[in-house]
Amino acid sequence: MKNNKVLPFERNRYYAGKLLTSADFLAEQTYANNKRRFINSMLFGSGIVCGLGVYNLDDMSVMVESGVAIDGLGREIALEKSVFKKLSALEGFESLAGSEVCLCLRYDEEDVQPVYSMGEANREGTYELNRVREGGVLFVTDAAQLAEPGEAESEFLNTAVLYEDEHYAVSLSVPAAVPAGRDVRLRLEVKKLSDSPRTLSMTGALQTPALANHAGRHEISLETQDVLLSKGEIRRNDFWLTSQPDESPDTQIIAKPEMVKIRVGGDDGRIQENFILKFAVRDTSPAEIVEREISRASLESRILAGASEYVRLADILLQRGDSSYIIESVDEHAAKQYIHTAAFEARRREYGSWFAGRPPASRAQGGGNGIPAQEYPGFAEPIYASGLCEIPLGLDNKKGDLYYSDEIMHGLGKGNIHVSVGFEYLAEDARLGAAAKNTIFGDPTLFGDRDLPVAYADTAVKVINDRGSFVAAARLTQKTDHVVLALRWVAVKLPSGDEQSLLRHMEDKSIAAAQPTLVAAARESCFIDVRFKNMEPCTLTYELTEKDSGEISSDGVYTAPNKEGVYEIRVSCADNMLISTYVYVVVKKKELED
Repeated sequence: MKNNKVLPFERNRYYAGKLLTSADFLAEQTYANNKRRFINSMLFGSGIVCGLGVYNLDDMSVMVESGVAIDGLGREIALEKSVFKKLSALEGFESLAGSEVCLCLRYDEEDVQPVYSMGEANREGTYELNRVREGGVLFVTDAAQLAEPGEAESEFLNTAVLYEDEHYAVSLSVPAAVPAGRDVRLRLEVKKLSDSPRTLSMTGALQTPALANHAGRHEISLETQDVLLSKGEIRRNDFWLTSQPDESPDTQIIAKPEMVKIRVGGDDGRIQENFILKFAVRDTSPAEIVEREISRASLESRILAGASEYVRLADILLQRGDSSYIIESVDEHAAKQYIHTAAFEARRREYGSWFAGRPPASRAQGGGNGIPAQEYPGFAEPIYASGLCEIPLGLDNKKGDLYYSDEIMHGLGKGNIHVSVGFEYLAEDARLGAAAKNTIFGDPTLFGDRDLPVAYADTAVKVINDRGSFVAAARLTQKTDHVVLALRWVAVKLPSGDEQSLLRHMEDKSIAAAQPTLVAAARESCFIDVRFKNMEPCTLTYELTEKDSGEISSDGVYTAPNKEGVYEIRVSCADNMLISTYVYVVVKKKELED
């Protein structure tokens, strides 16, 4: 039962007259266990299902709460009761070499319950252990010596080296597939390769034809000054950008040597010639891309990656003397990995609802090139809200009576908010065969039914912009038997003053090339960058005005032809072809450098 190999699956084949021995019954158990554990590892992964909290009771002891975990081989590990142990009494303590320690839980089983058995060969009695008890063993190990399992091969990220010498390596990574019209993270990674105390400085820009920063520009600004790392140290810088709304199966990020300046120590460096990082923009959701990439790894690659035979519970920091120790801290958060189970889905949704607020202001780094990113997809800042307002009328109401609601917070914050109120009521709907909810905004008498179950009134709303609230008013147009006026309110956030000003000057909108004239070598690629004046960035179309004048992609990457000349490219707004501009590319042979 301690064999970790589960494949291939083999089960007993029964037939009439088969002689069953202990080996056959053992094979039966092995098959059932391996099949269950295989399903556990494939569907749930490894980690903690519940419990197994770790606390330091005193300077030398820890308590591990009861709980359940599944290791990387799919084996269930259950601690039925909380365990109190001195750290020095745990397996592996004598082998510790450092002060940073990991507390782990490993699957274990032991043979128990001795029974008297008659030996078949010599008919002599002997004792055998009748049961196998499954459980777990706590142990500690040096954090530096902890062997983490590998990962199955993945094609989720595309990575290309931007610059590399004997001292530093700079690379850029982006998902191989990016959902159209969504936020995406690009990562710039700097790694130190040598022990030499040299600094790295990098300035310039990378062109991102299918991705735009918060200002609507298709570029990433690089501003890294005098970075000093130790050998093996890695520094990462993330940029958040927005992908174009249309599909592009083959787009790229471009950098040219003249666009990026690098200095290592006192020497000038040069990025890779015609650096290109390819990826695709797909008309799909982030969840679909993630699920496809996770599931596409083959079973062989998962097996080759290996699996952990233990579950990490906590990282423990010790103060050690010659013959003693003191537990300085116990940290569970960095060590624990939890398993997402369907059993707790209802509670997970309930707890998650407490965080459905505004996302962090920004996740941008790298000189302000990013745009705000949502920590929880779907929890965006609201632009509209709705609710029910009930105004008491009383029994002695009469035509012309004026009533006001309490001050109501609409939840959209301060600013320019439009609020409307309508009469809400229930009425039988013959087509639905049931009662249906209806709301009338405006004068209900226009619908020709004087018997609607509403209190007829004229309504108005006062919005208190600086407090983020409103008050509804109603004047009865006739006496009513209703003692409560039920109003459905809808609030919508309006554009700010700057946006309204932009709308008033739409007649001045135009586009212009960032560089009206470009110089390129034969078969060299360059990006046609466009600036928008008095208008929001929109989808562009690119057109070559002459035959055999090169190639232009849907995201504005121009590839020059093999012959020299001056070539014209027309750039237009896809939804308004009258808004256009022209770019000229001078193609000439590249001169040899001295």
